[in-house]
Amino acid sequence: MSRNRSRAALRRLLWLVAGLLAAPSIAVAQTTPAAASSSASMDRGSMPGMDMVQMRDMSMPAAAASVPAPAATKAPERHRKLSAKPMHHGATARMGAMPGMELDAMRKMGRAAVPAASGTSHEPGTMAGMPMGPVQGGSPLPGARSPDYSDGIGYGAMPGMDMRYSMPLDMLRFDQLEAFHGKNGNGLAWELQGWYGGDSNKLWLRSEGERGRGRIQDGDAELLWSHAVAAFWDTQLGLRQDLGEGPARHWAAFGIQGLAPYWFELAATAYLGPSGRTAARLRADYELLFTQRLILQPEFELNAYGRSDPARRLGGGVSDARFGLRLRCEVRRQFAPYLGVVWTRRFGGTAAFARDHRQAIFDRQWVAGVRIWF
Repeated sequence: MSRNRSRAALRRLLWLVAGLLAAPSIAVAQTTPAAASSSASMDRGSMPGMDMVQMRDMSMPAAAASVPAPAATKAPERHRKLSAKPMHHGATARMGAMPGMELDAMRKMGRAAVPAASGTSHEPGTMAGMPMGPVQGGSPLPGARSPDYSDGIGYGAMPGMDMRYSMPLDMLRFDQLEAFHGKNGNGLAWELQGWYGGDSNKLWLRSEGERGRGRIQDGDAELLWSHAVAAFWDTQLGLRQDLGEGPARHWAAFGIQGLAPYWFELAATAYLGPSGRTAARLRADYELLFTQRLILQPEFELNAYGRSDPARRLGGGVSDARFGLRLRCEVRRQFAPYLGVVWTRRFGGTAAFARDHRQAIFDRQWVAGVRIWF
């Protein structure tokens, strides 16, 4: 029994000596490292309602002043320097770099005002007392520019410098004013068009014909009202008057005119006359620019009639087709002399009437003229 008691007493004595030896290291671990570990473990993302202004105005007590080290234990040199240096406002401000505290987290904290030390209120969107506007929306600043970029300045009164699309314009252009020489004789020919009006509606004048042996042999004149229905396309409605040999014919005209893809000028017109007479005309032309002033213009025209008209020597069906090439030099845009050649082919009853009057069915004409416009 005495031997067991002595062993228990010896065991308690060893535990007491071990506790006394470990006491200094436990004291050091509870004092100085607490300051470094507390600042490193703080995460602004886990502190709702804490913004930079509130943290700036807080006073952080020094860790070394709260828990002094035991006199019997000598702390390491690095721990003694950290514990002896108290934290101040500059050190606290550097806590803005804490991990986890981002802009999105700050926006979610709410907009409740946080009282500062000076008695003023700061919102989460402020920095060092400077107000900052909301990210989106809100009223503009007092000095912001007006959304009206004209700033209230009206249009000028200088004539010709406005953008009013309803302003009427006019033009008269002789596309062909030429002399020709062919198998059926010599003569003069013209083709003109003119208009007056705006971009949407125009009054349109169109005429073409030939003159030989001192009189007009064949021709017509059209007066049309043109209305824009699409980009580059107009519908036309009006009247046509035939000129030349034979009785004058009157027609109601309606058609379409415009700019087709690849810059082809097209005009298709249908005609309706008294006694059930009908006719149609298709025109197409194109401008091929060799230079800015030297231009080759191909032109094609096709005429057809619903029934024959012996008084004007016209047969029913396709009456004639004409294809021409004219090479012009634009001395000025308004004045351009040209040379060219025109091939004419008559068909059906119109060809039969030409044979009866000893005219060629197929004719080639050399032309020379001028293109002018005003």
